[in-house]
Amino acid sequence: MAEKPHIFVAPMMDWTDRHCRYFHRLIAPSIVLYTEMVTTGALIHGDAERHLRFNTEEHPVALQLGGSDPQALAACAKLGEEYGYDEVNLNCGCPSDRVQQGRFGACLMAEPQLVASCVKAMQDAVSIPVTVKCRIGIDDVDDEPFLMEFIETVSATGCNTFVIHARKAILEGLSPKENRSVPPLRYDIAERMRTAFPALTFIVNGGIGTVEEIQEKCDVFDGVMLGRRAYQDPYFLSDVERAIYGTAQLKSREEIVQAMIPYIQHQQNEFDTPVKSVTRHMLGLFQGVSGAKAWKRHISENAPQAEDAETLLLGALDAAHSRVKEIA
Repeated sequence: MAEKPHIFVAPMMDWTDRHCRYFHRLIAPSIVLYTEMVTTGALIHGDAERHLRFNTEEHPVALQLGGSDPQALAACAKLGEEYGYDEVNLNCGCPSDRVQQGRFGACLMAEPQLVASCVKAMQDAVSIPVTVKCRIGIDDVDDEPFLMEFIETVSATGCNTFVIHARKAILEGLSPKENRSVPPLRYDIAERMRTAFPALTFIVNGGIGTVEEIQEKCDVFDGVMLGRRAYQDPYFLSDVERAIYGTAQLKSREEIVQAMIPYIQHQQNEFDTPVKSVTRHMLGLFQGVSGAKAWKRHISENAPQAEDAETLLLGALDAAHSRVKEIA
């Protein structure tokens, strides 16, 4: 039997924190989850526990690192392995000015030998998989030989998995948000990498937002990474779970809400986490169905001052269901 394709939720800054990942795991048991990008400086000079702590329910979960110093990346990869992450990924795709100033992210694609050194150091430090996320190119350099050289150089270290965002990154002149939509999608370039390196694993990312598109891309690539659609319409992940993994017994929206209540209460008691820090990830749970606006409005208006997660979430459910009854 052929191995099922891998489906991932992309690393998204300020979004895919541990609360978001716990929430997503309740919706989709099989999809691989990613942390936000964590810089080596934040782990070496900051609060590593705060950045790396996660819930065991999140497995399988990957740690994405940002950095360009091989020794620092090796040390942080080792930390990730010690914390229990299933994979560590090097970010070679983020186009933000702040990331460029730290000499990591998409600008690293211009230095494939440095990336290879970073990956090799990380591999030598850990036994879990080390993978790379990149773009198809940067600025005016988006020809296939550029990407091919990058993959060939980095894969020579033994790295065999590349997540390719099928847009190039414009390092000057476009914001990170614009870099997610303005450069045209070139799945064809990513597909030719799949053909050129048949022994490697390629995950495609960028602009994929329906089950049909996912299935189409899985016919070509080894898997798909989902971004904004997964966050803005999280229950969409249940459709993906059924279609790709064949999982039949999945939680309803109401069951997910009920399961989040004790989680939030535990986070409050154990870490003094504000209710709003968790419920902000739940705003899109009813996206596309009746009652969605009432659900979102109730949480948005009440979460900032809420101290009781149960009252807040059950009140939001009542608001959503009441709206459905009004329409009926």
